[in-house]
Amino acid sequence: MKLNITKDELINLVKNQSIETVITAFPDMYGRLVGKRFDSKFFITDVLEQGTHACDYLLGSDIDMETIPGYEISSWEKGYGDLHLKLDTNSIRIADWLDKTAIIIGDVEQNHKIVSESPRSILKKQIELAKSKGFQIKLASELEFYVFDNSYQDAKNNSYINMNPSNRFREDYSLLNTTKEESYMSLLRKHLSNSGIEVECTKGEWSLGQQEINVKYSDPLTMADNHSIIKQAAKEIAYQQDMSVTFMSKWDENSAGSSMHIHLSLWDEKGNTNLFFNPNNKSELKVSDHFKNFLGGWMKYSPDIFMFYSPYPTSFKRFVSESFAPTKISWSMDNRTSTYRIVGEESSLRIECRIPGADANPYLAFAASIAAGIKGIEEKIDPPKMSKGDSYNNNSLESCPDNIGKSLQLFEKSKFISDVFGNNVKDHYNHFFSIEKSLYEKAVTDWEKNRYFERI
Repeated sequence: MKLNITKDELINLVKNQSIETVITAFPDMYGRLVGKRFDSKFFITDVLEQGTHACDYLLGSDIDMETIPGYEISSWEKGYGDLHLKLDTNSIRIADWLDKTAIIIGDVEQNHKIVSESPRSILKKQIELAKSKGFQIKLASELEFYVFDNSYQDAKNNSYINMNPSNRFREDYSLLNTTKEESYMSLLRKHLSNSGIEVECTKGEWSLGQQEINVKYSDPLTMADNHSIIKQAAKEIAYQQDMSVTFMSKWDENSAGSSMHIHLSLWDEKGNTNLFFNPNNKSELKVSDHFKNFLGGWMKYSPDIFMFYSPYPTSFKRFVSESFAPTKISWSMDNRTSTYRIVGEESSLRIECRIPGADANPYLAFAASIAAGIKGIEEKIDPPKMSKGDSYNNNSLESCPDNIGKSLQLFEKSKFISDVFGNNVKDHYNHFFSIEKSLYEKAVTDWEKNRYFERI
């Protein structure tokens, strides 16, 4: 099936009763899809053209849907009014894992203006900036996650302790071991493919029950929409199978972290020529000035945008030496110890950023990546010398922020964030990240109880 279906095709599917439910959705600050389910006939007559509404606290609440004070966009003082969801008819897809259901994603407006703090709006702004300079971005995100034999209900009832990974052995590339999860993974691949998402492959990852899914690259907005739908589908299919999955970047201290590697390349405005490749460059790399400057900007501003890659306190527990998660800011050719790994050649030449965790909001992570690279081109920033060998043990390299306190401080002080995204976006997400940090710091964990309850 093609990537999406047209508005007219959706109308016909509703007329012949192939679609009975239409989901309208937009991403919240966590990257979760939130919205409504409509009767398909009512959707066609009353919603498709006009859009729909949702409470503005969806961009001012926490993961438990608690109203959080301190957001400019929504508050008790402002009465928690409505956002208007303007539907993007280019995003219509069949949700094949659900019965006779389609999904359409939109952009939120307030008082007839696009809400600049919305993750999808933030990404679209950076795509437009690149376009205004004659560039197209092509991008793909690899996504890792864990599969468990526990149902979500059982996992919750047991406080997510004594979870049963879907495999008893490490399964990185193992075809025998991954057969044990194939009943679930084959469903995921099939339903995503039937929903217009071009799945390339899935594979076992290093830890017990850990999987990776790769889909074909696209423009950044389509990829971000696809990424969010993949996570939604993966969870809902697991629910249907009495299983569970998690996209925590570090679900257990004894298991490997889960990443969201970003593969990005820069193209001309028609999308015909990879501007990272320079066939006339006599060096081994054959890269262009655009490549150098994009990479230089991305590396320079990595500390500023780190919060968009690692948004929660737990996210930073993934960054462990010799774990395939980066700890130093470096770049090199096909080297998984580096933060920025250069892969491909000629038209496939691209930069892989290995910082983001699977818990990152794809809209924010992609927007930050584009913004940093474009700024590098504008400022003609060259990258540092290419690293060789083991970046983990190279003490000459700048270290990545290793906890949310350091990373949030860099975000708060960043002139780059203010200049590129605007103070309203910076203040909004600084508050969001700070709330997650403060709630974490107040919590009494099982580790603390096990360590101190009886012995102090």
